[in-house]
Amino acid sequence: MHFSSRTDIEAPIDFVYAALSDFDAWERAAMRRGAEVARTDKLRAAGVGMGWHVAFRFRGKDRAVDIRLTGQVPEAKLTFAGKGRMLEGDMSVDLVSLSPKRTRMVLHTDIRPLTLAARLLLQSVKLAKGRVQTRLNTRMEQLSVELQARFAASRSRGLRDG
Repeated sequence: MHFSSRTDIEAPIDFVYAALSDFDAWERAAMRRGAEVARTDKLRAAGVGMGWHVAFRFRGKDRAVDIRLTGQVPEAKLTFAGKGRMLEGDMSVDLVSLSPKRTRMVLHTDIRPLTLAARLLLQSVKLAKGRVQTRLNTRMEQLSVELQARFAASRSRGLRDG
């Protein structure tokens, strides 16, 4: 099953890429939401091959997924692969500079079932695809607003410091 979404962000591409590739911040955000996050790689610097084991509660059940950074093109693209007990999938985040202070972020996800139960689950998701797509678009828009606010705050700090 495939989902995609895009949003425009009033911030330069280098700022957006830096925020999206701040993996420590994403780990902390997941932990604040109740997930248990553990790094599964031994890399000293951020890069392809980084991995995480993420355990969380969703719809009353404990879930776990292993996520790996599979590709990274500075200021252009991040790709991830994930695998759980019932599902596996890929996600890519593409960035396009629309102007010096405006960036388009495009998210693509592809989810595949590993079990018969997962196949049935994805079938029910297909029936509600419109609602799932709306929720994804809303979350992308929220992320856009958060990044714009962080960029504006960094600019105002820079003006005060200068």
